Amino acid sequence: MSEQIFSLIAKEQKRQKELIGLIPSENTVSPAVSRVLSSCLSNKYSEGYAGRRYYEGSQVIDQIEQLAIERVSKLFQVPYVNVQPYSGSPANWAIYFALMQPGDTLMGLKLAMGGHLTHGHPTVTASGRFYNSVQYGVKKDARIDFAELERLAKKHQPKVIVAGNTAYPFELDFKKFRQIADQVGAWLVADISHITGLVIAGEHMSPVPYADVIMTTTHKTFRGPRGAMILATERGLERDRDLGKKLDAAIIPGTQGGPHNATTAGIAIAAAEASTTQFRNYGKQIRKNATALAQELLKQGIDLVGGGTQTHLMVVDLTKFGIGLGTQVAFALDVAGIYANRNTIPTEQGSPFYPSGLRLGTPLVTSRGMKEKEMKQIGRWIAQVIKHVSVQQLPTDRKERAAFLKQFRAAALKDPVLKRIRKAVKQITAKFPLFAE
Repeated sequence: MSEQIFSLIAKEQKRQKELIGLIPSENTVSPAVSRVLSSCLSNKYSEGYAGRRYYEGSQVIDQIEQLAIERVSKLFQVPYVNVQPYSGSPANWAIYFALMQPGDTLMGLKLAMGGHLTHGHPTVTASGRFYNSVQYGVKKDARIDFAELERLAKKHQPKVIVAGNTAYPFELDFKKFRQIADQVGAWLVADISHITGLVIAGEHMSPVPYADVIMTTTHKTFRGPRGAMILATERGLERDRDLGKKLDAAIIPGTQGGPHNATTAGIAIAAAEASTTQFRNYGKQIRKNATALAQELLKQGIDLVGGGTQTHLMVVDLTKFGIGLGTQVAFALDVAGIYANRNTIPTEQGSPFYPSGLRLGTPLVTSRGMKEKEMKQIGRWIAQVIKHVSVQQLPTDRKERAAFLKQFRAAALKDPVLKRIRKAVKQITAKFPLFAE
């Protein structure tokens, strides 16, 4: 019965090896991290914290979790770390649970302008339903509008301001966020899920001197297992000496059960790897690769939100080719051997399912050892695909759209241009293992 699953896993591994992955939130882990994720640690239930578990037999698990905490604390120079969150979304929810009461005001960046669903996106998310969500935006240059943020903060007096994003290509100015938070007495929560590796490498401003609480996923640029961490800074603990206890309680019993111990061990290994010179060089190369890719796309006549990138990601603006083309371009790129994800843009005229943007990032290709030379070639392929398929405009009628995309996908799978690029992509990826470090 297991053969079918192992066969599918083999297919997925082949796909990852042969294709170029440009989804900014994806990466590949080291052999050491991969090894612990399939270890016996997954067999043990260890609800609670080191030295105060609800289950017996957790002596070794206690040591593993404590080691992970010590390594992360040293890496970021923070006094409190919780490595138990299952992923970024529940970690953010736990932070809100610890710092706010239902109905309190939460401020975060609008989803269409680069924010994340868990930063208070209204109506459809828990953070938008249980709290009074006030969303700030970006200016015409696609950079955060701090004047608007300050005005809204003074008017609505938020309990928490979130400085974070998921599709924002510029550096976050945590100092400005802090100044505004101080004016209204708000907690400043930094969600650095996307940029953690860049922060460690010195390629992005650190939130540690400015934020009260920091949340980060442990994959993405941190290059660890699929999990998350909550960090409290000296500033945060000075404001509330019980902050660590509140965050612990927000995880268990507040929002979760027992931690995933194999993930905890993977975080411990990833933190040790992130403390090396090799990792810092990796973080710097992510930025170099993103810059090279952005420059090549611009050279090929492809527009980018804000005109470029200061981080690991960029957002392609497809509106000059047509409205809502992100879905078909993303599919065509996948056929051509390059996978990214459709994404809304700040001036979106389409919809979340049929957006006018494409989100690209360089963490995974950098882990494979690719550099500026490969980024330029990838940029040329992306531009070629965009220009090739965007001549087929997406219908505005919903029923017509569904029929159009069905026909488009069938044709794309047979398209000789896309197949030719796919063959060239495979020749390039054969030279780069999934993890080069």
